[in-house]
Amino acid sequence: MRRIRIHVAYDGGPFHGWQVQPGVATIQGILEEIASGIEGAPVHVAGSGRTDAGVHALSQVAAFTLTNPIPPDNLRRAMNRLLPPAIRVLSVAEAHADFHPRFQAVAKTYEYRIFRDEICMPCEWPYVLHYPYPLDEARMVRLARAFEGEHDFTAFAAADERDGAGRSKVRRIFSSALECHGARLVYRVRGSGFLKHMVRNIVGTLIEAGRGNVEDVSTLPARSGATALAKGLFLVSVEYPDAPTNDGA
Repeated sequence: MRRIRIHVAYDGGPFHGWQVQPGVATIQGILEEIASGIEGAPVHVAGSGRTDAGVHALSQVAAFTLTNPIPPDNLRRAMNRLLPPAIRVLSVAEAHADFHPRFQAVAKTYEYRIFRDEICMPCEWPYVLHYPYPLDEARMVRLARAFEGEHDFTAFAAADERDGAGRSKVRRIFSSALECHGARLVYRVRGSGFLKHMVRNIVGTLIEAGRGNVEDVSTLPARSGATALAKGLFLVSVEYPDAPTNDGA
């Protein structure tokens, strides 16, 4: 048996998120269909996390087990021939037998893109939150830094079916920064892990700060702003102990 580790990029717009769901197209479901066809038997594809419907990935990490002896480069080419253009396998490599992309991840980086000009080009619109209204961007920058460190992010998490297990909602954020790049505001956050809708809720809170609705931007607010649209969010990279800055390149 071979444990295979892949890096995958995808446009989340056409899909109902990562996780398999009956009757709808999902990233995990399509990858499992393709891998199972190559193997000639059912294959389970595990991911580093469950991106929501509409969220994109520049480098999602996934793994599955095969008996097929196909070389990694040939497997990458075969999968990309069979996958829809909105999903691309960037790399394929052999992994140790117990590798799990979710449980062994030590950090993830997400990026959220906000487009500020009055007119958003049609080719840009599916991948940004278009927000052409007045914002105090300096206040947003200051609040973004306040998310760094270890905090209880309960106020910034959506309800999750796993909440009943009583899992901690404390997470460590290694870096949190908002930068202006021309007409774009780009929020990038790197942390030990993220809760459901956490990054989108942080972005919604930053926007509220920019609108003047958050009084103290030097510390975390007691409650979250509205959840930002999924289409502006990208999973940038997932890191593991054997590859501290593994971006799938």
